[in-house]
Amino acid sequence: MTGNSALSLAAALLLAAASGAQAAPPIRIHPANPHYLEWQGRLFLVVTSGEHYGAVLNADFDWRRYLATLHREGMNLTRIFTGTYREAPGDFGIERNTLAPVRFLAPWPQVGGKFDLRAWNEEYFDRLKAFVAEAEKLGIAVEVTLFCSTYGERQWSLSPFNPANNGQLAALPDFRRLHTLDNGGALEFQERLTRRIVRELNPFSNVIFEIQNEPWADRTVTGEPVNPYMPRRWPNTADCADPESLAWQERVAAWIRSEESALPNRHLIAWNACNFRAPLASILKGADIVNFHYAYPEAVWWNYGWNMPISYDETGFLGTSDSVYRKQAWRFLLAGGGLFNHLDYSFSVGREDGTDFQEKSPGGGSPALRRQFRFLREFLEAMPLLEMKPDRETVLHAPGAEAVALSARGRAWAVYLTGAGGSFLLLDVPPGRYRAEWFRPADGSRIQESVFAHAKGRLRLETPGFGEDAALRLTRLR
Repeated sequence: MTGNSALSLAAALLLAAASGAQAAPPIRIHPANPHYLEWQGRLFLVVTSGEHYGAVLNADFDWRRYLATLHREGMNLTRIFTGTYREAPGDFGIERNTLAPVRFLAPWPQVGGKFDLRAWNEEYFDRLKAFVAEAEKLGIAVEVTLFCSTYGERQWSLSPFNPANNGQLAALPDFRRLHTLDNGGALEFQERLTRRIVRELNPFSNVIFEIQNEPWADRTVTGEPVNPYMPRRWPNTADCADPESLAWQERVAAWIRSEESALPNRHLIAWNACNFRAPLASILKGADIVNFHYAYPEAVWWNYGWNMPISYDETGFLGTSDSVYRKQAWRFLLAGGGLFNHLDYSFSVGREDGTDFQEKSPGGGSPALRRQFRFLREFLEAMPLLEMKPDRETVLHAPGAEAVALSARGRAWAVYLTGAGGSFLLLDVPPGRYRAEWFRPADGSRIQESVFAHAKGRLRLETPGFGEDAALRLTRLR
């Protein structure tokens, strides 16, 4: 087969995949409950654990094997960066970082060692579309993160937008201005790239666009301390982005909406608002989903009134133990969150099956943890989730444990306990006949089940013994 014939065949296959994708409408806010998503005509509860965002831009990463692993293990979203940002080996203490490629595949070609921001690297766009098409076929959503903050001089030295790395931009005295409206001429090329990616991915139903990763990292408004007895600096402050960043982010959202206005599909836009938790005074114009990183349940509780999905968009930096991240997921989703994405370092080049245990990295990831996440999703999907809301009133007392609950009042309750040992719960529930099912989140096993009648008053429900955490599904039968 000649080179031209091979390219024509590849283009035909991509077109066929895209045409097939048009049959399904894109992921949208669920019409029955705006705190959740709908895809393919069903509730789409996101519980996932994916690689460090380099699946497309890292030319050595076997993305087909990676997506097959996610699908086999029940994960349903992956987050990717577009090539506007990359890292160097060893950055942030990550041992084998997929976002630090040996062979970097960027949206722009390199000429004489410099990126030509006025031209396109079609090999990149072919890989991007093939990746999204395969993910869609496997029932995996793709959060496409268009831009990322520049954390320091080391990352700036690698940026395609650094004037030293391209032939189009004049000097930018401060890289912290890159994601503002006054960014030394980069705005034109940021818009061109955004619009090209939006056009290329418009046929696919599984795309969510995220404007920028961690915009507070280089345009910081320091928020309240998480622990007021500790120094008031990161990582003990809930930081958000400054007004100049927000104005730029609104412009990017407007580019997405403008480009899609002449295209068949409209995709959701995620806004990475803050880290940890914050009661948001307003929502970025154009945003459909609010993303938090390293989030607490308060991120949901304090913002539930905005009536939109709240996402735990990234975890990590708490060591390699599975239990830490399992507890984060349970607490966040039972607080009313609609998406949970764990940053999983067990995926690396050559170990796209997610079996690379990196004991020196700042976060975790393992097949066992992904099984725990799958059980969490299935546990909630077995309940009337669209009717459920955060419930901070039913559990009146949980000696020796901390409880987070979600309920469809008078019908069903999900309660998650962290602590140790068994004692009792004191619950404010109506009279009726009940089924109580207790589960061990670490392996999904059923600890015990009972059916009983509750006449009146407060229900005292004995809890089974447990080591770190336990989950209760309480159903009122009549």
